[in-house]
Amino acid sequence: MFQKVLIANRGEIAVRIIQACRDLGIISVAVYSEADREALHAQIADEAVCIGPARAADSYLNMDNIISAALASGCQAIHPGFGFLSENPDFAERITQAGLAFIGPTAATIRLMGDKSEAKRNAIAAGVPVALGTDGPLRDFDEAISEAERIGYPVMLKARSGGGGRGIRMVTSPEELEQVFATAEAESRAAFGDGALYLEKCVYPARHVEFQILADEYGNVVCLGERDCSVQLRHQKLIEEAPSPAVTAEMRDALIEDICAAVKAIGYVGLGTLEFLLDKGGHFWFMEMNLRLQVEHGVTELLYGVDLVKWQIRVACGIPLGFTQEDLALRGACIECRINARSTGKITTLHVPGGPFVRFDTFLIQGGTISPFYDSLLGKLIVWASDRDEAVRKMRAALCELVIEGVETNIEEQLALIGEQDFVLGTYDLRFMEGR
Repeated sequence: MFQKVLIANRGEIAVRIIQACRDLGIISVAVYSEADREALHAQIADEAVCIGPARAADSYLNMDNIISAALASGCQAIHPGFGFLSENPDFAERITQAGLAFIGPTAATIRLMGDKSEAKRNAIAAGVPVALGTDGPLRDFDEAISEAERIGYPVMLKARSGGGGRGIRMVTSPEELEQVFATAEAESRAAFGDGALYLEKCVYPARHVEFQILADEYGNVVCLGERDCSVQLRHQKLIEEAPSPAVTAEMRDALIEDICAAVKAIGYVGLGTLEFLLDKGGHFWFMEMNLRLQVEHGVTELLYGVDLVKWQIRVACGIPLGFTQEDLALRGACIECRINARSTGKITTLHVPGGPFVRFDTFLIQGGTISPFYDSLLGKLIVWASDRDEAVRKMRAALCELVIEGVETNIEEQLALIGEQDFVLGTYDLRFMEGR
């Protein structure tokens, strides 16, 4: 087991990883920007190192400063969390070159599967259904126009290194493609350091369903079912639940078999998520693979009773999985609401809901400051219940109990969404947030 791990991230995910390290007896080292000097993750870690000014490009995206901090503090490994550098192959490669372990897949695997087009080729080879799209990143706008005509409108314009809804546009015409191409390219470059884009056929209407996998270096692979992430606003997920109301046991079992075969075929090691569109006919279409811990991992943890973060760290240490696919039993239902800030400022009041199987993953502390420099996510409110109806009721009660004052939040909006008939009945899809 690692003795000391640096967490190359901030916010609630840094707090979550620090907690996992504590449970495993690992010394945690937090990094923070000047804007995060008083942040919770910097306070609760065993050690904390400032890595630069507030701007992410100068701190949380600064590879040199992060790796130097890890070496100077005597760490054996770096955990990237999600976002920032978590899927950057150059970062993973530089970490290993520095004699440290990267808690995630190898740089070669990130290059292989992080390229969305290459990921699709591997999925096709493994028998996983894939929607029509470009065979590699687009060279320029002219190629985007010709490829869009070949695929047929509507198409999705996506960032090769994307995540978190950034660099994604639905395009219905050549004129619209011209309007959004440069913006998507710039957005991708700013967020991920990579402006490469690709196109895929738009499957619509559909649901966004993703499958969680975990694999060790000994060829053991498990799939911990699916999460439904169809409640999205401008490609940003707002509510996630598991299992998906639209996925039957037969559909789940059949796809899990194909997914595990695909993951074994590429020799993947670590946590990962395969994202699909589920059309109205009940057919899955592979979109991409996320090579990291997902924001919504807590939904799966509560549903299956497995601590994914601790297992991610164990696997990176070379420890084999302690369970098999047959050991995993889907139990009950789980719902997560993302709580986002609508303004910046100081937290004046904070009350977190309690009770059995209610969880709030957050970095918030009373008196803490919400800065304008980073993502708006304040925390993730997660509930588990024996069935979906109870989970919906429990989430409604938890949202009513959650109090965050000093900044504007989306708590009231989430409460309204949870109460809408299509959500209560589980009949929603990606059109749920249209027009809002």
